[in-house]
Amino acid sequence: MRMAIQWRYCVALVGMAVLSLTNSVCGQAVQAENVTVKEGGTAEINCKLHNYDGSIVVIQNPRRQTLFFNGTRALKDERFQMTLFSPRLVRISLNNVSVSDEGGYFCQLYTDDTHHQVATLTVQVPPEVPQVLVQSQAVEGGEVELTCLSPRSKPPASLHWYRDRREIPGVSSQQDSGQTVSVSSTVRFIVSRRDHKAALTCEASHPSLGSQRRVAHYSLDVHFSPTVRIIPPPGVLREGDPLSLTCSVTGNPLPHSVEWSRVNDSLPERAETKGTVLWVPRLSAAHNGSYLCQASNQYGRAADIYTLVVYDPGAVVEAHSAVPYAVVGGVLALLVFSVVCVLIVTIWCSVRQKGSYLTHEASGLDEHGEVQEAFLNGGEGREGKKEYLL
Repeated sequence: MRMAIQWRYCVALVGMAVLSLTNSVCGQAVQAENVTVKEGGTAEINCKLHNYDGSIVVIQNPRRQTLFFNGTRALKDERFQMTLFSPRLVRISLNNVSVSDEGGYFCQLYTDDTHHQVATLTVQVPPEVPQVLVQSQAVEGGEVELTCLSPRSKPPASLHWYRDRREIPGVSSQQDSGQTVSVSSTVRFIVSRRDHKAALTCEASHPSLGSQRRVAHYSLDVHFSPTVRIIPPPGVLREGDPLSLTCSVTGNPLPHSVEWSRVNDSLPERAETKGTVLWVPRLSAAHNGSYLCQASNQYGRAADIYTLVVYDPGAVVEAHSAVPYAVVGGVLALLVFSVVCVLIVTIWCSVRQKGSYLTHEASGLDEHGEVQEAFLNGGEGREGKKEYLL
């Protein structure tokens, strides 16, 4: 009996709790929705009404200033507009949203009891194109320090450095400037002249941009000492020919001028220098010698040397015509040497074969003792023709 009473009591309590929760949900007279918008955009704030009976509706900003009272403007801010007022929905719009507009907007319904809901407005500040700052001039062999700066974003932007599509690790830092955040990323590395004009990019990503990026491009400006190379004219130079020597110069900064000189002598009287070019209108044997081109900047000095040899036209032709005869003479000498070698080998082989034959015949006499004896005794006891074997 006692257990039955306790069970009924518990069931009653659960029923009252469920009824209270149901009445609370069904009796909620106003609902508000949170809004996120980019700075400079337009925000729409919606207040949903339930069982509206014509009571007073008031919308207030985060500073609790009344914007609208039953559809009537209460605050003189033309950016706010009442776009809809119905028994189910009250909607206002806010144009040209700024970070200072961020906060909770109150939707209030005054019935027997005051009902209100807060619509939170979140303002995102997308980053602008980042700025690339150089701490000091990049010099060959030294370290360069580059900083990518996004001065204003909310929430903080993410910065990334890239070179040739490969990311360069950077050191990031943030500084809160009140309603927005300043973000920077710094990279440091050693540079050479090969890095001059290398293309780097700094990319800023942000939730408000989606897959888009704000990209800053930077071309490395590396200072280095000059290099010098004299470009000679093609072919053989003869007396009477003109001479044009070009001095190719590189360097950063590029040397403003080059210096032409002649080693242990002065430049020819008719020689002219036009920038990087040394010009002699008519050559002679007196112009033979070594010519020097020099250039410099604040990082160093470089030079190159060219030795000029001016040929007499007749000597040049003779030298060229003698080349075929030398080749023919060499071929003939080779042929004569080959023939001599063949003759020597042939004679040597013949002599060797003849010696072998004589040796064989001489050894055959031992087998004919009688003939040998007859030869030695002068042929006693025999008459007639004598035969001798050699």
